[in-house]
Amino acid sequence: MAALQNLRQGVGRLWENLSHEWSQFTDKAAHALTRFTPMKKEEERAGDYELVRYTPRLGVLASEVLEGDKDVIVRLEAPGLDAKDFTIQMAGDSLMVRGEKRMERREQKGHYHVMECAYGSFQRIVPLPTEVDADRSKASYRNGVLNITLPKTTGAETRRIKVDIK
Repeated sequence: MAALQNLRQGVGRLWENLSHEWSQFTDKAAHALTRFTPMKKEEERAGDYELVRYTPRLGVLASEVLEGDKDVIVRLEAPGLDAKDFTIQMAGDSLMVRGEKRMERREQKGHYHVMECAYGSFQRIVPLPTEVDADRSKASYRNGVLNITLPKTTGAETRRIKVDIK
C-alpha cells in the first residue's frame, strides 16, 4: 500500500512540475508565436491545396530587442523570405512586421509526411521598451534575419551621469 501511495505522490509531483514548466514556456513563447494565414482560395495553384491544408497555422518568428543609449535594435528571424516581402509599421509603442512566406514547390513527386514550415501571410507585433522616432528608422534583411534600427526620441535617449567618489 505504501508503494502505491509513493507512486501517486511521485506522479503528482511530476504533473506539478510539468504544469509549471508548461506555464513558463507559454509565457515566454507567447510573443514569439506568430499566426500564419494560408493563401486565399483564388490564389491557390493546382496541387498546392493539399500542402495548404496541412500547413501549420502557427510558427515562431523569434526576435531580439536590444536597447542602446541612442537606439533600439530589433532582430527578427524570418528565413525563406525576401526583403520585399515585409511591411514594417509602428503601432503605438510596438513595432508591427507583416509579410508573406510563399510556398515554392518545385518537386511534384512524393508526399509530405511531416510539415512544420508555416506558409502564408503573417503579422508579428514586437513591444518596444521606449519611444522611438519611426521616421529615422532603418531596416535591412540578410541571411534570414530582419534587422530594424529605431533611433530613440530625444527625450528617451539614455544619458549617463558620472558619480564622483569623495
